[in-house]
Amino acid sequence: MGRGGRGVRAVSDSSIEITFMYRGVRCRERITLKPTATNLKKAELHKAAIEHAISIGTFDYSVTFPRSPRAAKFAPETSRETLSGFLIRWLNAKEQHVASSTFDGYRKLVTLRLIPALGDTMLVDLKRKAVRDWLNTLEVSNKTLRNIQSCLRSALNDAAEEELLELNPLAGWTYSRKAGPPKEDDIDPFSPDEQQKILAVLSGQARNMIQFALWTGLRTSELVALNWGDIDWQREEVMVRRAMTQASKGKAETTKTAAGRRRVKLLRPALEALNAQKAHTFQANAEVFQNPRTMKRWTGDGPIRKTMWMPAMTKSDVRYRRPYQTRHTFASMMLSAGEHPMWVAKQMGHTDWTMIARVYGRWMPSADTEAGSKAERLWHIEVGPP
Repeated sequence: MGRGGRGVRAVSDSSIEITFMYRGVRCRERITLKPTATNLKKAELHKAAIEHAISIGTFDYSVTFPRSPRAAKFAPETSRETLSGFLIRWLNAKEQHVASSTFDGYRKLVTLRLIPALGDTMLVDLKRKAVRDWLNTLEVSNKTLRNIQSCLRSALNDAAEEELLELNPLAGWTYSRKAGPPKEDDIDPFSPDEQQKILAVLSGQARNMIQFALWTGLRTSELVALNWGDIDWQREEVMVRRAMTQASKGKAETTKTAAGRRRVKLLRPALEALNAQKAHTFQANAEVFQNPRTMKRWTGDGPIRKTMWMPAMTKSDVRYRRPYQTRHTFASMMLSAGEHPMWVAKQMGHTDWTMIARVYGRWMPSADTEAGSKAERLWHIEVGPP
């Protein structure tokens, strides 16, 4: 670096370069001075004065280096933006370009997590260490930690695109714990007896929808977006193409992933539920399942949970779990019966079966004493003694 690593070096016969850190950015600026021993010492003193001004908060880049391209980047109006102010602007811009459910997730993370914890920090002063130290205080799962970081990393990428930051401090870095705290209501399927108890206290459309959910594994958002036109009666399949969340405010959106758009085989209990449901909504040729109180399409999982699911769970005397457990119940039933994990993955809208094996592996039958006998009988060729 020159001058024994002091951040000063000769770069030409007529100029000296000084190097210093400002707002997390390594800055190099040239001074028009012949690099004599005396002038190099002057440059060191100039660098020391700059660093002192930075430390007490009086340094003005545009005054010290008015011709520098960095001067505009470090202008006071740019430097004064807090992370809170930027994140609010970022959210407003994102709303028009992402799905409602994605935006709602961003909004909750920004307003409930990021702004309360880091909002007062100047955008240009945000450091990875500050983010790591804060994340380390949170008693949440690793999945939640990843969601928080994904949201903040995306916002900071856009800040770097706007040249508000030299670099995204979270680029190429992820914080996680070796073992996150257990997540409540994780994978907790209903037993056959519990399923019967729940269905027994339901009637009409409510019973049909829950029976259909248990035997298709559809997400709640996919159930409420389902139309009669999505049913292929000849092939006995349902085509899942849309989802409707609370955040979408009654507007159906395409599924988030290509794997989510899928054909789901209609097993006999699911077909029975659909045939029973015909008496309620088939003539309208629109939504399959309606809120019995309004006779209109459900608007999301919130009304289902509050007006139908929670009363049914109480009345059936079944230990409470959220409606999403109907999806986990489907997976556990299929795997326990020995259905192929790849088929189960396709039914549920996953890209491959590794996630199925990882999440639902305990319901997959283990090998027994007869394992391998089918292959032996099919492929083994008897060979006489040598």
